[in-house]
Amino acid sequence: MCLILFAHKVHPHYPLVLAANRDESYARATAPAAFWNDYPNVYGGRDLEQGGTWLGITRGGEIAAVTNFRGGTAAGDAPRSRGELVANYLRGNSQRPAEYLARVSRDAASYNGFNLILGDLDELRYVSNRGGKMTVIAPGVHGLSNHLLNTSWPKVDHGRKVMAELLHAKTQVLIDGLLDLLAERTVAPDDVLPDTGVGLPRERVLSPAFITSPTYGTRSSTVILVDNHGQVVFIERSFGERGKLGRTATGRFALEMAPTPAAV
Repeated sequence: MCLILFAHKVHPHYPLVLAANRDESYARATAPAAFWNDYPNVYGGRDLEQGGTWLGITRGGEIAAVTNFRGGTAAGDAPRSRGELVANYLRGNSQRPAEYLARVSRDAASYNGFNLILGDLDELRYVSNRGGKMTVIAPGVHGLSNHLLNTSWPKVDHGRKVMAELLHAKTQVLIDGLLDLLAERTVAPDDVLPDTGVGLPRERVLSPAFITSPTYGTRSSTVILVDNHGQVVFIERSFGERGKLGRTATGRFALEMAPTPAAV
């Protein structure tokens, strides 16, 4: 996943509003979002090659998401899949986030570069194996791509701004606006592109919220709303090669416990 935008304890009715794009090779086999057969408490998509996931939520209110960290060198041969960082937390029977992230930090060298967000609807935490300590995420509108949390990249800055504006809209307008935001394909101007060592042509390809290229691009766009009563709406649009729209599915279910309402 290469773009996560989320409002944490900002909206008066939705303690969590999240919009995310997962970018991946078109050839990588993927299952759409659903409750998992082997872990029926977990809702999310699934990587069919390694069994992990990039984003998911449980009926208990645990949520987790991961992005890769982009650098100029090719990904190494780390023995473990980053998708297991999310999946293991969601399957872990209400593990305490701080304890889980401490274990992740100890094993950080076993993974290629990652950014990991996890917790529950009351407290979210963030860690990366490419810099900085584990942090508790403050209430606010945040953005994460393939650098550290809230790094000022064009699609992160634009996404945070648009999400903040949409939080004042009615629910359906909010959902539609977030899906439109995730679908944006405008290439950022060269003078504001980051330099992550992959070269200017590649930086251009990777700069939009929605990515297309011959072999790699946005595979899914997801919007999640969780309200003060613990009702979850999980909307996922799936895409094929060159951004061809596949299925759109909406999951609706209740958490076992309602989150603490956001302060207003």
